[in-house]
Amino acid sequence: MEPLFSIITVTWNAASVIVPTLESVQRQTSTDYEMLIIDGASTDDTLNLVRGASISSMRVFSEPDRGLYDAMNKGIKLARGRYIIFLNAGDAFASDTVLARLAQLAAGNPGVIYGQTQLVDQSREVVGERHLTAPKRLGVDSFLRGMVVCHQAFVVRRDLAPEYDLNYRLSADYDWCIRVLKKSPANAYAGRVPIISYLADGMTTRHHRASLWERYQIMCRHYGAVRATLAHLSFIPRFLKRRLGGSANRQ
Repeated sequence: MEPLFSIITVTWNAASVIVPTLESVQRQTSTDYEMLIIDGASTDDTLNLVRGASISSMRVFSEPDRGLYDAMNKGIKLARGRYIIFLNAGDAFASDTVLARLAQLAAGNPGVIYGQTQLVDQSREVVGERHLTAPKRLGVDSFLRGMVVCHQAFVVRRDLAPEYDLNYRLSADYDWCIRVLKKSPANAYAGRVPIISYLADGMTTRHHRASLWERYQIMCRHYGAVRATLAHLSFIPRFLKRRLGGSANRQ
């Protein structure tokens, strides 16, 4: 019998951040899931920590890959669950009842279940919310505002999940979410209470400008150059507000 959720965690030398991720899965009150660890041949203690976790439904795969999105594609192909959740190493479910909440929404068989994200630091202290808030109603045009739903809080029915486009090095998740929404018949909102704790560090954070350029190209591809350019002009006040407020650039 297939599980309701496939939790896919991509790792590579993630020993310093993987434990909170594993513990948040272990604490879930719902056990209708499998966990897939897609490891890029780590040389640190990652695999020992993973295999030492008491998660009976875990499957571990470790081999060299071509980067984050290549590893995510492997996870999609290996997943057995009805829904896919990408929970990156260092990120975690925001509470013990997240999967139970998502399972209730899954009863209606939406294409996407999504929710809010809170930011945490290395000590797992909550430092705030993302600068973009997930809308109560989500559609393709919602992503003209940017990555309005954090990728980890974007739960996708597996039969709708395409592979990531490896031509995008930093923002393939943005493109992937838009492609999913184009196919999704309906989307279910998990409410204001965060479902994901996102570690406030990451590839797009460290390469913010390159990521924004990729996102602009993706916008042009899906929405056309005119709408993409107008959308980016509307980002200027938001960008200035964040800069003047001293906030860090985040996904």
